[in-house]
Amino acid sequence: WEWVRLGEFSDYNGRQNINPSDIANDVWLLDLEDIEKETSRLLYRANYSERESKSTKSTFKAGDVLYGKLRPYLNKVLVADEDGVCTTEIVPIVPTSAVTSSFLLWQLKRPSFLAHVNALMYGVKMPRLGTEDAVRSVHPLPPRPEQHRIVAKIDQLMARCDALEKLRAAQHEKRMTVHAAAIQQLLNIAAADEHLRAQAFLTEHFSELYTVKENVTELRKAILQLAVMGKLVPQDPNDPPASELLKDIEAEKKRLVKEGKIKALKPLAEIKPEEAPYELPEGWEWVRFFTVNTVQSELVSAKDFPFENQIAPDSIDKGNGRLLFHRTVADCGAIGPNNRFYEGQILYSKIRPSLNKAVIAPYDGLCSADMYPIKTHVDVNFMLEVILSEVFLAQVLHAENRIKMPKLNLESLGQFAVPLPPLPEQHRIVAKIDQLMTLCDTLDQQIAAATNKQTELLNAVMAEV
Repeated sequence: WEWVRLGEFSDYNGRQNINPSDIANDVWLLDLEDIEKETSRLLYRANYSERESKSTKSTFKAGDVLYGKLRPYLNKVLVADEDGVCTTEIVPIVPTSAVTSSFLLWQLKRPSFLAHVNALMYGVKMPRLGTEDAVRSVHPLPPRPEQHRIVAKIDQLMARCDALEKLRAAQHEKRMTVHAAAIQQLLNIAAADEHLRAQAFLTEHFSELYTVKENVTELRKAILQLAVMGKLVPQDPNDPPASELLKDIEAEKKRLVKEGKIKALKPLAEIKPEEAPYELPEGWEWVRFFTVNTVQSELVSAKDFPFENQIAPDSIDKGNGRLLFHRTVADCGAIGPNNRFYEGQILYSKIRPSLNKAVIAPYDGLCSADMYPIKTHVDVNFMLEVILSEVFLAQVLHAENRIKMPKLNLESLGQFAVPLPPLPEQHRIVAKIDQLMTLCDTLDQQIAAATNKQTELLNAVMAEV
């Protein structure tokens, strides 16, 4: 074998350019998007007549190696099986008799060359590999007969990799389907024995089902759904019913209105039986969102609070009520208008695509005007879980009232149906959710650790080889 520069065994960009007016309509026109990254499969073969392109093109001949020199397309390489033209961001490389086209393709796709090219890239907006750097790049060159044997072995192993990919995809799909069916059975139970069977199935096959993060995500959703359906913890007949809690909430709201802390709202209509998404346990009630919650908008300019903590939809993790990071108004340069919020309120994003982003404020501060600060008159952690649940999100999606930038308005929000359990049960539900979500966190960590371990093992084996 020999170490050889690319320019010694090939002609980089070795074909003539052509004006669009000189290209026949039936000529193959290759663009970068026609080549699949990583696999270098040809995804689509277009004739020149199919695309309105008036820019200068590169010509190529059958057997040329076509190399995408533009990041992020550096791993798009193709051996032309017929003559054609291509965008000038694809470089036709004409191999000499010292190298086969197929072997040159794999040389340009090998990880060490990709790393070398990435280190050389220039240009900020659209970085590309320079001609001089490409021509001077160093490659291993075996005897030509061995090149054929290497390419044959690569093709054989890649075919096995494709088969593994299909097998893995099929297993993943089956695992997701089985898990979805088990979760659906758990949610749509008609009798206690069905509930127990679904639980027993998940327990028996736990180690098989929860090896992918997608299933853990669905498990989190199922936990919240069971919670708001009254199926996560047992009911206690000694708990005062939710109807008693509603009387206390009404008295509290009247006091706050009298003190000028909240505004009086028009009476809300009771929820009719046909409006209820599902049947609730004894002692629970379906209530309107504004029956137990109050939006406290207090628009201010950020310049009046330059050092306040600031929360926006992008700082909230989607679907799980966690704050991703902390920042101040000065950090983000916001000047307003913003909503003032107070510790313990629920901050809820009212704009798509962040309609399932909500968090309990850990401090006083300012939030984006696209968020509602909500004071709740029940267990704040329980209400957060209700807002994050699928039954609430379904109502939100139905009520979106704009097309280009749909936002949830106050009138729609206030009318949503929310389940209300007795206050002691709310506390028990929150404690159980916390316990189960911690287990889900552990599952996610175990899956990540197993994946990393597999990668480390594979890398070690490959390094040893």
